[in-house]
Amino acid sequence: MFEIHVFDTYDQVSEKAFEVMKEVVVSNPQAVLGLATGSSPVGLYKKLVDDFKVNRTSYKTITTYNLDEYVGIPQEHEQSYYTFMFQNFFAHVDIPHENIHMPVGISNDLKAYADAYELELQKHPQDIQLLGIGSNGHIGFNEPGTSFDMGTHIVDLKEQTRIDNARFFASFDDVPTQAMTMGIQDILRAKKILLIATGEKKAKAIAGMIEGPISEAVPCSILQKHPHVVVVLDKEAAKEL
Repeated sequence: MFEIHVFDTYDQVSEKAFEVMKEVVVSNPQAVLGLATGSSPVGLYKKLVDDFKVNRTSYKTITTYNLDEYVGIPQEHEQSYYTFMFQNFFAHVDIPHENIHMPVGISNDLKAYADAYELELQKHPQDIQLLGIGSNGHIGFNEPGTSFDMGTHIVDLKEQTRIDNARFFASFDDVPTQAMTMGIQDILRAKKILLIATGEKKAKAIAGMIEGPISEAVPCSILQKHPHVVVVLDKEAAKEL
């Protein structure tokens, strides 16, 4: 079931997302948060950090699991999602390092790591899962055509996804070709989902998610089956609804 909120500005989108996320943290100090990266949640993380500085909302007993990570780049790479999370959130709040869980991009055995991550997620289902959405409808890095039955896995990134993410890298050729991602099953296990989308490039995907047929060709469409998805949009992302 979708609970849809549409706002004029990105700051208003971020404020609503902040309210939803903070409510989970305050109501359950042992909450498990599923977290995401990319440009969409940057404003949310800034508001969470500002709230921590002003109100001392604590993350000492919070546990986090991130959605995904590029394969082939080390944690310290400036475009790794590990770096993103510490720059935007983890380094600025009181969460213990051992409570932070993330996929990795480099490992002697990536599949074994993905399988172990999957087991952790099954043991610790998310109280809330934060999502962005790709212009092609991907959630996490579950690209069009990904089985809805997948758990954590290694995925080959579609050209459209690499084009969309090239702005973060020196060139298109520098964008990784694979990622490790939570699967659709891991996302659906969350008690609540918070999805943020802004800009007209996301409008078609949002329309497919909310109004289109459920199809593995449009991964986000499976969210129609989830009992509680809070969708926070700006007017541009909502223009095809």
